[in-house]
Amino acid sequence: MPCAGGVIWLDMVEKASRYAGELRRELGERNRLWARGRAHVESYGTPPVIVYEPEHPTDEDLAAGTPLSDRRHGNFFDAAYAAILERPEWMRRFDKIHAQGRAMPKSERRWRELDSSMSSDALLMNFFCGLGPADLAAVRRRLGVDGEVEPLFGWKARVPLAFGRFDRTEVDMRWGSLLVEAKLTEGDFQTREARMVEAYRDFDAVFEKDLLPRVEMRTARRRAAVEFAEEFTQEWEGAAPNDEAARAYQGALVARAREAEPAEAGYAGYQLIRNVLAAYAERCSFCVVHDARRPDLREAWFQVMAAVKTAEMRVRCKVMTWQELAGLAPEGLQEFLEIKYGISACGGADAR
Repeated sequence: MPCAGGVIWLDMVEKASRYAGELRRELGERNRLWARGRAHVESYGTPPVIVYEPEHPTDEDLAAGTPLSDRRHGNFFDAAYAAILERPEWMRRFDKIHAQGRAMPKSERRWRELDSSMSSDALLMNFFCGLGPADLAAVRRRLGVDGEVEPLFGWKARVPLAFGRFDRTEVDMRWGSLLVEAKLTEGDFQTREARMVEAYRDFDAVFEKDLLPRVEMRTARRRAAVEFAEEFTQEWEGAAPNDEAARAYQGALVARAREAEPAEAGYAGYQLIRNVLAAYAERCSFCVVHDARRPDLREAWFQVMAAVKTAEMRVRCKVMTWQELAGLAPEGLQEFLEIKYGISACGGADAR
């Protein structure tokens, strides 16, 4: 019998799917408009995703003295992209190949994660790389960052394991003593087998594990309805895509088979658990930044944060929306976020 936390998490999964789907549809519509006149392609599949590519100056531009720093990328705010080009350590984030590259039209240049209009990493860099000195100071105060260090993107943490080794966890951003996990259209914070999560050295010191959201993880490959030959007869093979009865029948086959598969205990919100442990080991704070249109992500974060044992560690755990941060951005960046992402600033100058 699933525990109460598991039942709550299943309800959250359904809400997450709905909220994430609605946000993906909105971003798709906004980027189809934004992409006009900008180098881009659409992915295969339904609905397609807009993916941008860098726009290099022509030979004529270079001959006329146009600097390479004037290069553009449709997925980026111009000032942010210029700042990225000037810093090799930031530019290295473009080395990350898009995991769904095969779903894109062929190109001479391999598609990158940061090319996607749905990329939370691109949104993170658009914001933090697009800030001027005064804006950075305001954001630094809001997030409680000491010193004037620059953000590090894709920072590799060393989270201690119980047997003396380390998990080289990638954190979306480290800014001084602050670790940041950025989210946009991702479905959830991932799940992981309990035996793997409990292998972290500080797990029991940091978390009340009975309060963490639990799931049952199926250990066999999910099968499609057509793989059940004894039940999937010719009567259903020619079913039209809009045949509700056929879809319900086929869905029931998959659901019954899924229930019969072996299961292993696991934890939901794995990315959150891991990053809190990274913050604990590094004596840092940890902040989740999500879109206000994704209250499911905030709820998932609060479930994990409620399981943190000590008040000292809980106060180092934060959450903020992109909308709140946008209120601290310069006018041009605010306009970019509004048009391309539908992120409307709240707080504005008063938040500074």
